[in-house]
Amino acid sequence: MFRQTLDPAGSLTLSALLALIPLIAVLVLLGGLRWKAHWAGIAALVISIVIAVAGFGMPVGQTLDAGLFGIANSVLLVLWITFNAIWVYNLTVHSGHFEVLRRAFSSVSDDPRVQAIVIAFSFGALLEALAGGGSPVAICSVMLIALGVNPLKAAALTLVADTAPVAFGGLGNPITALGPISGLPVDQFGAMAGRQVCFLAAIVPFVLLYICDGRKGVKEAWPAALVAGVSFGLTQFLVSSYLSYQLCDILAAIVSAGAVLLLVRVWQPATATVTTGRGGGGGGGGVATVTGGEEVRDSRADVIKAFTPYAIIVVVFSLAQIAPIKKALNAIVWKFAWPGLSVQNAAGKKVDTSYTLNFFGATGTLLLVSGLLSLIVLKIGIGTAVKIYGRTVRQFGWAIIAILAVFALSYVMNLSGQITTLGSWLAGTGAFFAFLSPVVGWFGVTITGTDVGSNTLLGGSQFAAAHQLGASPILFGAANSSGGVMAKMISPQNLAIGTAAVGLVGKEGELFRRVFGWSIGLLLVLCVLVYLQSTPVLGWMVP
Repeated sequence: MFRQTLDPAGSLTLSALLALIPLIAVLVLLGGLRWKAHWAGIAALVISIVIAVAGFGMPVGQTLDAGLFGIANSVLLVLWITFNAIWVYNLTVHSGHFEVLRRAFSSVSDDPRVQAIVIAFSFGALLEALAGGGSPVAICSVMLIALGVNPLKAAALTLVADTAPVAFGGLGNPITALGPISGLPVDQFGAMAGRQVCFLAAIVPFVLLYICDGRKGVKEAWPAALVAGVSFGLTQFLVSSYLSYQLCDILAAIVSAGAVLLLVRVWQPATATVTTGRGGGGGGGGVATVTGGEEVRDSRADVIKAFTPYAIIVVVFSLAQIAPIKKALNAIVWKFAWPGLSVQNAAGKKVDTSYTLNFFGATGTLLLVSGLLSLIVLKIGIGTAVKIYGRTVRQFGWAIIAILAVFALSYVMNLSGQITTLGSWLAGTGAFFAFLSPVVGWFGVTITGTDVGSNTLLGGSQFAAAHQLGASPILFGAANSSGGVMAKMISPQNLAIGTAAVGLVGKEGELFRRVFGWSIGLLLVLCVLVYLQSTPVLGWMVP
């Protein structure tokens, strides 16, 4: 039995700095030295193993076993979701219906900046709401490329856009994960998160315009950003507070897309030509215009077929939430203690190291079922579908190694006590912890790549800090989830998915540098908001 210790260095501050080293290594290797994501992930994993053994006293065998435990969890939580989501997309490409879908989105507006908002922000939010796991980054970035956007810029746009919806992604899984950890009503966490990320939703479309076309883009297309952001944020606020946090992103995505569609009937930007150079931090080279080429008219039946796979996903996931069906899907669950791992936290309480394989109710499995049903509509045979699936897996290549390494890193850091030490050190900042609370979630998503993973790993630290400071656990728990979403764009796992989708594997470091500033900027906005929500100024917003 390995028992964690909070201050192995004899000082909580020194111990926290020691625990920070793997995280700093990831940021420096990706952003400063421009390493590829898989090498940065592997290097940070090796560093965390050394620190776990030499610094935190975890036995070598258990440390390596913790890494294997993380790898095993990543297969179902990330890879299985991502492979099936991209497979559905690749099916539409093979059948020719992706081009129909692209033209349908193009018909919304002749302006690529407006298209970026509709595709990366609204449609991406719908995909995040249903599947998550990097699927909106992969699918939406390829859609933007098909519209003429530079590949690296397309990946940057989708990474930044995939922020506001993440707290409620996968039908609210990050919020749901906070319930068992806290023992508090999850609906209150959902309502609180909605009162935080709704402000981010109003900002993100303006950021997308800046990435697309710099200040010129913001000046010329700001009405689209305003309508999309405000309608999305307002819907998030209302639905999370008064209806259901699980449906929050689905409704917000539909409302924002509909609002932009109504707007462009009476308004269009002054010009539909935008620069695709570095602009506001975007990609490189040339000028992209929406015009040109022979006009193609798609029949209503073809348009319906193009959207059908995504409509099927909506229906399948909605049906899976019906109580009897959900119970049946979760009836067959394999759960067992992970062999070789026996860990106690610093208080002497046994840490749960059980592995849960819920195959039939898993998000990835529901996506697989959706893809199989789509075969009928797209008229693709099973043999062809299997070949496309194999091609989909090969498409990710080294990105798979990056994802496995990052998950191994997160579990080594968590089970060795490095994460707990960081949380305890931050809690010692007193009332200022309210400002830093989102930063904890940000670090969590940086190392796990998922908001669910961050809430699972660090939610307990937030609640312990709230108890210690006499603050609201609802506020801090939600802040962990809301703060985490800003790290989605810089997590090695999501950078790897983004570059793999656009055919730029190995460019993760460059992509990191393009989105890092936005990640920090949005995080600081949220830190100020949460701090004010911990004071009488905005304390009335806490349920």
